[in-house]
Parts: sequence; C-alpha cells; structure tokens
Amino acid sequence: MLIKQISVFVENVPGKLVEVSQILGDNGIDMSALSLADSSDFGILRLIVNDPDKAYQVLRDHAFVVKQSDVIAAVIDDRPGGLTAVLRILAEAKVSVEYMYAFVGNRQDGHAVVVMRTDNEEIAQQALDIHHISTLSPQDIYRL
Repeated sequence: MLIKQISVFVENVPGKLVEVSQILGDNGIDMSALSLADSSDFGILRLIVNDPDKAYQVLRDHAFVVKQSDVIAAVIDDRPGGLTAVLRILAEAKVSVEYMYAFVGNRQDGHAVVVMRTDNEEIAQQALDIHHISTLSPQDIYRL
C-alpha cells in the first residue's frame, strides 16, 4: 500500500528545522517518521505525517518548497539479512530503490519498518505482495 510522503526543501541555516516543526505542530500535524539529507546549501526533509495534504498546504503557505510523493513502508524481519531479502525481491523485479529510511521507534514482534521510494511503486508493491512481505497502510503507519 502506498503512503504519501512530504519532502520539504530547507535552507541550511539555524532555525529552519525549528520553523518547519513549529508550523506542523501549530497546525496539529503529527510526524511519524522523518529523514534529513543535506548538501552545502539546503537539506531535504522527508516526512511521514498524519495529514499529508494539510502539511503540504500549510508549508507552502509559509513559502517552503514542498513535494508529495508515494512511498512504501515495508515490514521486514528484524534480523541479520532481513533487509537483504526484501531488497533482493525488488532487484529481481527490476525495481530500483531511490532512497530508504527506517521507521523511527518501531521494532515490535521481531519486525522493523523501512520506508522506501522506488522507481516504480506499482511493480514494487506487486513484488512484495507476491512474496508475502507486508506493507503498511497510511492508517497503520499513523498508529505506530
């Protein structure tokens, strides 16, 4: 199942992350997972939030450059080789993983959650389904 992710381009200056967090909090938007990648001038803050459409709009209203994209949250075995098994399934399906990050704070029942952006979410989802790899729905991810 696909989940909407928000990507926010933020300048690498003190206080910009505070500003994003404050705007989201003031608007009742809860962050479930995040990843921050930086370059010398700006960073890309990727977020899984409980209301991606609202987050997109309020951040745009505050002059941030924001993008929405679909990602997959795969449930993997939390053991050595667990991630490799999922990546192998995607590679055999000719799907490239553009980036991924672990779902912060979720390690229940011997499983972990990895958020992935691929070059073809539909084929990725089909490959995972065929191999009985669970993926989380937006409702599931917000409850964790």
